[in-house]
Amino acid sequence: MLICGSVVMAVTPANAAGCSFEPQGEGRVTAVLDARTFRLDDGREVRLAGIAPSINDKTEATAALSSIVTGHEVTLRGEDDAPDRYGRQSAFVFLPGSETTVQSELLRRGEALVSTEMASKDCAAELAAGEAEARQAKRGTWADPTAIKNAESPGDILAGIGRFTVVEGRVLSVRQAGATTYLNFGRNWTRDFAVTISRRMVPAFEAAGLSPKSLENRRIRVRGYVEARGGPRIDVLRVGQIEVLGGN
Repeated sequence: MLICGSVVMAVTPANAAGCSFEPQGEGRVTAVLDARTFRLDDGREVRLAGIAPSINDKTEATAALSSIVTGHEVTLRGEDDAPDRYGRQSAFVFLPGSETTVQSELLRRGEALVSTEMASKDCAAELAAGEAEARQAKRGTWADPTAIKNAESPGDILAGIGRFTVVEGRVLSVRQAGATTYLNFGRNWTRDFAVTISRRMVPAFEAAGLSPKSLENRRIRVRGYVEARGGPRIDVLRVGQIEVLGGN
């Protein structure tokens, strides 16, 4: 199941209402700049919202996006069309006649990962369904058996420091120190992998029916950017970064 926003849900295409945000304009794609960014004929640069780069070769992932959008008219939708600090417009992108996003297609091909930034549960469910389909079929990045890192192998996780990473494992213990809750996956707190949850995030977990303490001895999948604080850490900023896995 996926914990998204304040709702615990199974991830299936049937319950994914989609990323139906406000229109942000249209244009023809003239150039793909990287695996998540393209330029329109009016000069705007568009950054694909809701996804993070996969571990695939960047050239391969860029080629995948290019094969989908280059030369096509696209419609942009989103919650906010304000450019980021690099002048790029973040948006969900639709091809003519399609009700699903370009992001979903990349996820189904295994050429992207669901990011941690989604607030909309419907959109998050659509994206998660695409990623799950590719993961089960072992497409793209998921063909690599090391695509999901083992929480019991902190050295492998640290090798991806600064990268968006997906980690799976059983939470050995849950401890609070000051304003931070630690989900520990090993007994050596200075070396082993841990997930950190700030005090301000705890109400969101509780609203989703899942207090951090309840995660003790459960298998979870967590995603986010890896930091080094002694051992590898992922800081949870949204409840949707954590999935509770079966087989506990």
